[in-house]
Amino acid sequence: MSKTGIYVHWPYCSAICPYCDFNVYRARGADNAPLLAAIAADLEAHAERFGRREALSLFLGGGTPSLVRGAEIEQLIAAAARAFGLRADCEITLEANPEDAHLFAEQAAAGVNRFSIGAQAFDDDALRALGRRHDKATALRAVEAADATGQRVSLDLIYAREGQSVEAWRGELSSALALPVEHVSLYQLTIEPGTAFARRVDRHQLAPPDDDLSAELYEATQEVCEAAGLSAYEISNHARFPAARSRHNAIYWNSDDWIGVGPGAHGRVTHEGARIALEAQHRPADYIDAVKENGIGWIVETRLTPQEAADEVLLMGLRADEGVELARVEALRGSPLNTEALSWLIGQDLVAHENGRIRLTRSGRLLTNKIVAELAS
Repeated sequence: MSKTGIYVHWPYCSAICPYCDFNVYRARGADNAPLLAAIAADLEAHAERFGRREALSLFLGGGTPSLVRGAEIEQLIAAAARAFGLRADCEITLEANPEDAHLFAEQAAAGVNRFSIGAQAFDDDALRALGRRHDKATALRAVEAADATGQRVSLDLIYAREGQSVEAWRGELSSALALPVEHVSLYQLTIEPGTAFARRVDRHQLAPPDDDLSAELYEATQEVCEAAGLSAYEISNHARFPAARSRHNAIYWNSDDWIGVGPGAHGRVTHEGARIALEAQHRPADYIDAVKENGIGWIVETRLTPQEAADEVLLMGLRADEGVELARVEALRGSPLNTEALSWLIGQDLVAHENGRIRLTRSGRLLTNKIVAELAS
C-alpha cells in the first residue's frame, strides 16, 4: 500500500498577501469550533470511504494555521489520529507566520514537531513590498522561538523579487542560513493570475526580474546553499541532512497518497486500483454545510486516466533530486515516453538517465514544465 500523509487546510489569514493565490480568507474572529468539527468529521469520512491507513505525516497548512491556539491544534491532531492513526514518529508540521511566535510553545506542547516559518524575506523593504505584517526583527525572534521548543525548524523565503540583485540575495540568504534552521524552502516569486501582484503587473506598476536574472538568482541560491551545507533535494527545497527533509512533501513528489481536508483542500488516494483526485468545497461556510448535510467535505471526485496519473508521477517525480523511475511512468501510461525527446534532452545535459531513473540536471531544473511536456508528447 502507498505511503499516506494527511493535509489539513486552515483557510484563515490575518491579511491576504498580494502574491498569494491559495484558498484563503481574512480571519475575523469567528468561532473555530464549527470548522474544527467539520474537519474531524471529514477525516472520518475519508477513512470510512478509502480505508484506514496509518499516516506518516500530518501537515497543517493554509492559510495561517499558526493563528490556532494549542488546544485546538491538539484537537486537529487527535482527530487525525482517531480517523487514521499516526505513526509513532509522525512528522507533524505547522505552517507559521513570524508574528504568531508567542504561540509556538503551546503548539509544540500540543504535538507539533516541525515548524515551517513563512519569513519570506529578511529585508524590511522587501517585506513591506510583499505585503507581510512582520519585520526582519520579528522573523529573527520567530526562528529563535521555534528553535527554543526543541522541534525541527524550516524557513520559507521568496526571491526574484522586484529590484532584487544577485549580490543582495546572496547576502540575505547567507544570513538566513546562519540561523538555527535545518531546512529551507526557497521559492522564486511567481505572478499568479488573479492576485493583486498580477493586477499590478498588468498596470505596469510591478516589474519582476526577467528570465536571465531569475536564472542567475537561482544559480546563486544553489551555490550559497551548497556552501552552507544545505544541499538541494528538490527544486526549491534544501536540507542540512536527510533526516531534516520534509516527509510530507516527499509524499507529493513520490505521488504517494494524501488525504486532504479543510476548505479547498486537494487529495490523491489510490483506491480499488484507481488514482482518485479529490477537491473540497472552497468557502469555509460551504465546507461546513457540506459535511453537515452529506457527511463529506469534498465536492469533486475524479478517477484519473492512466495518462493523467502517469503525467503527475512524471511532473512531481522530476522535481526531486533522485528523479523518477522510468518503468513506473511507462507502466502507468501503457506506452513508452518519447524516446527521441529523451535522447535529445540527455544530449543537451538537461536530463540524466541512470539506474532506471530519469532526473533533471541542474540546468534542466530551470525548464521542468517544458521538459515534462516534451517527454509526455
